Amino acid sequence: MKKKKMHTGAKARKNRRLVILSSIVAGLATVFVLGTIFYVIFGMDDDGDSESLMASSATEASADAADSNASSNDSVTDPFSGEAIVAASTLTSETNSSESEYLSPDIVSAIVAGGKSVSKALSLRPATVEMTAENRSSFASIDNCLIVDSSKVQIDVTSEGIPKSDDKYYYLFEEKIYEDSIGEEAEPLTKIYKSDDTSFTVNLNKGDSSSKLFSKFTVAVKLDGEYVSIAKPKYITNPGACAGYSYGGMSHKSIKGILPDPLRIGELADLGVSYCTYNIPLSHILSTSGGISYTYGGVTYHFKQGAIETYDYLFKRLNSMGIDVAAIVLNDASTSAFPEITHPDARHGSSAPYYMFNAVNDSGVKACAAIGSFLANRYSGSGHGNVSMWIIANEVNARREYNYMPFVDVTTYTNAFTDAFRVFYNAIKSQNSAAKVYWSIDQRWTYNTQKTGDYDAKDVLDIFAARISEYGNVDWGLAAHPYSFPNENTPFWKPTKYTNHTVSTPVISMDNLEVLTNYMQRDEMRDTSGNVRSIILSEMGYSSTSGETMQAAAFAYAYAKMEKNGYIDALMLSRQTDASDEIAALGLALGLQTTGGHHKYIYNVFKYIDTDKRNEVVSFAYDIVGTTF
Repeated sequence: MKKKKMHTGAKARKNRRLVILSSIVAGLATVFVLGTIFYVIFGMDDDGDSESLMASSATEASADAADSNASSNDSVTDPFSGEAIVAASTLTSETNSSESEYLSPDIVSAIVAGGKSVSKALSLRPATVEMTAENRSSFASIDNCLIVDSSKVQIDVTSEGIPKSDDKYYYLFEEKIYEDSIGEEAEPLTKIYKSDDTSFTVNLNKGDSSSKLFSKFTVAVKLDGEYVSIAKPKYITNPGACAGYSYGGMSHKSIKGILPDPLRIGELADLGVSYCTYNIPLSHILSTSGGISYTYGGVTYHFKQGAIETYDYLFKRLNSMGIDVAAIVLNDASTSAFPEITHPDARHGSSAPYYMFNAVNDSGVKACAAIGSFLANRYSGSGHGNVSMWIIANEVNARREYNYMPFVDVTTYTNAFTDAFRVFYNAIKSQNSAAKVYWSIDQRWTYNTQKTGDYDAKDVLDIFAARISEYGNVDWGLAAHPYSFPNENTPFWKPTKYTNHTVSTPVISMDNLEVLTNYMQRDEMRDTSGNVRSIILSEMGYSSTSGETMQAAAFAYAYAKMEKNGYIDALMLSRQTDASDEIAALGLALGLQTTGGHHKYIYNVFKYIDTDKRNEVVSFAYDIVGTTF
């Protein structure tokens, strides 16, 4: 076998110098890396953030080494002098007839690059910050709390620097809707290395007993061995991302709607109606056993089959006539048979027909969620008829009359309703992503109704909007009832002490409807996209007790003002047929027809007001109102 030639003389001496110089460079690079690692481990803060940083740097170093190996550079640059110090990668010797290999320049490059990577990471590392008692609760911010991939929840967290704490972790906690802090026995859902920009991901578990759909999330650190929240809790704000349906209603040329008479449904086609409201009192649909079973959150609930099938028939028939439905969910459930549905303080001592929903304990949240989920699932495309709009409760600021709980300050009262509303909102949207969910107020805007045991609509609206935004804004809608005040004041355009055109007006009627829509254009009232929220008039109407032509003129003028306003998505006239109990109790005959079926003057005005016969049917009202419109 032919032996390899052995280099001697000047060339051998040069190779030996290169080998020695390469070893020196490798040694220096190794010392630099080890020194940097030593600094990271022992020279940084006690919270241990170096562990994740080193992992990141090691990854970068590996990547750099791979890049270096992929290239064919045949020289290495001294990281300190910048001069080329290795011209060849391999030297041979024939001393023992064996091949000698020397340190590869690629390895040298990788070692040097690793040190540089660690150094760079250190320089870019966010500062570690000592929290104070004043900034601790809001040191970090939950910027997004969103359902992703339909079954996961992603919580994005940012902060100005990294908080100093017992260890290197952020901890994610779940708080129930009725909890205001991390419980003493609570355990974190998960943990992650602290950073000024990071994300948690947990399972949604929709419909299960461990569902996160109605929970809020907060971030904590350990201080002196205890978990301390450092972020404002936030709810999921896109519950529609896990929905199986997306029914948002039909396309309509008119915003005209009505509260229908179920015995005269056939007339609605003649009237050209686009929308109908319909009540769903819980006493009509809930059962303690049998019927339609629905398991949600680990609990089985029962719905009266006959009642549900009646709603099926009604909603399908309305849909077949081109009419969209706004269903109003009302809590008149028996407090003895279904105590969990009603707020614990509202279960006794009331003569009101409806009660405050319960979101102050686990059984209440699950029951309200199950009701909202069942109804939305059934009426969003499953073949039982469709509901595109849901209204939760009636005239919420009217505590005594329609949403009873014992009198408390307006903030406590509104917060109780807001939490219950969010349960219904998330339950409904998690079944039908395109559904609209509203709550309603009456016309008493700043009337100082607390002296009568109720609350001003403006106060309730302000507190509701602020609380929803504080914990995660969602796209709720407002259902207003701009009746005259008093209700029998049919000629609403006449001056009265109750209405003016400023934001402090005691009452909002159709005379000053712009006060409401202007208020809803404020930044703090807008939806998640910055748009004005959906506003519907789910009840409005005028009594014929002061004359049928006066009633018709009032409706015609109100409709014209509403169309001109431009911010009303639907109008629901109250009602198709007079209600005998309203006439007896309040002297109000609000229908298009009498209880006996006689069509009043308003019938044809209502029928043709959104057609090419509009001028023909409304011109009579100009003299009554005193202006053209």
